[in-house]
Amino acid sequence: MKTYMAKKGAMERKWVHVDATGKTLGRLSVRIAMVLMGKHRPTYTPHVETGDGVVVTNVGKLRVTGRKMDEKQYKRFSGYPGGLKETPMKVMMQRKPEEVLRLAVRRMLPKGSLGNSMLGRLKIYKTAEYPHAAQRPAPSAYLAGGKLG
Repeated sequence: MKTYMAKKGAMERKWVHVDATGKTLGRLSVRIAMVLMGKHRPTYTPHVETGDGVVVTNVGKLRVTGRKMDEKQYKRFSGYPGGLKETPMKVMMQRKPEEVLRLAVRRMLPKGSLGNSMLGRLKIYKTAEYPHAAQRPAPSAYLAGGKLG
């Protein structure tokens, strides 16, 4: 019996849609990362992009648990002395909720060019409207909180 290794370009990609209304940030991020990597499929291969594309809507209605809204800080550094800037999660959720989800998912993906190309298939929108009707994204039971598959 041989181990199956997926070939680059041999995978048929699908697009899935998830509504983030009322979902917890971390739990949703884990599931999105799994779908982007392709770990929800039996043909998963670590060094090949075997995942699907994900369209997330209503990100402005995500929720977080505990005191993260007040205590979590997003940091960025300009490279200059004194160039560290911190933004609380509460401010980020008001200004750019899409970036909060994108950062959470990005940090769960592989580092390097493979992870960058996976992240390119994640489309995030603050409201319910999205311009990806041509991809025909189907709702995913796995992303909605159901069982794997």
